[in-house]
Amino acid sequence: MDAQSWVLRGRGHARRAADSAAMSVAARVGFAARGLIYVLVGVIALRIAAGQDGSGRQADRGGALEELAGQPFGAEMLLGLGGALAGMALWRLSEAVFGGAGPNGDKPSKRVAAAGRCVFYVFACYSVLSYAAGDRGSGSGSSDQRTDDVTAMALRWPGGQWLVGIAGAVVVVAGLWISVRAVRMKFRENLRTGAMSSRARRITDLFGVIGGTARGVVFAVAGVFAVVAAGRHQPGEAKGMDDTLRAFRDLPAGPWLLGVIALGLAAFGVFSWCNARWRRL
Repeated sequence: MDAQSWVLRGRGHARRAADSAAMSVAARVGFAARGLIYVLVGVIALRIAAGQDGSGRQADRGGALEELAGQPFGAEMLLGLGGALAGMALWRLSEAVFGGAGPNGDKPSKRVAAAGRCVFYVFACYSVLSYAAGDRGSGSGSSDQRTDDVTAMALRWPGGQWLVGIAGAVVVVAGLWISVRAVRMKFRENLRTGAMSSRARRITDLFGVIGGTARGVVFAVAGVFAVVAAGRHQPGEAKGMDDTLRAFRDLPAGPWLLGVIALGLAAFGVFSWCNARWRRL
């Protein structure tokens, strides 16, 4: 191999290393942004559990954006949040195209899941940046209204009841899967546990189990409502995140139960921050 080839090869390695470093930064700021959203949703849900009705906020991403917008330098924080979610979308895209970290990162199922997450974060980024630009009907739109609209549209399709019912059942299974994986601490597979102190591992495990379990429960309950909406052919029975959380409040000992779920969602936010530091990328 001549000198020119060595130089070109070295430049290629350097470029790939720089790209990898950029994707690592994008992913870590993305996890930090996700954590902030979940912490804010948990805080709003705690207010609802305490009878304050969330101070007028929805316990979902839209409510979290309103909460941020009302803070000093709110517009700047929203722009930063949107940029961080764009970074997360880019990282998920790189996983879909090139495969993720770990021995199973190249599996087709992992790539498809990464592509789906990329689409989700693209939408989340767009909604946040639109909200920051002044489109208050974009990022802050109620998840309940969006769920109602989508369900109503689907129910009008041929076989719509079956489609909504199957989609709801899939969400139920996904929620249970999320909770079971959290309890079994499967999230450790994606963390650099060898680089963590014993205290960091204990803290991450605690927030990962509590947060992942609570998140899975919310998903599963939302799926149940979708199945009910399909069975009754009533789109209003389907619930977004805010109405799903408020449904816990209406149960016996509901405020206490909602409080536990709210703390769990906030815990998932803290777990996301742990991912920003310790995730294997």
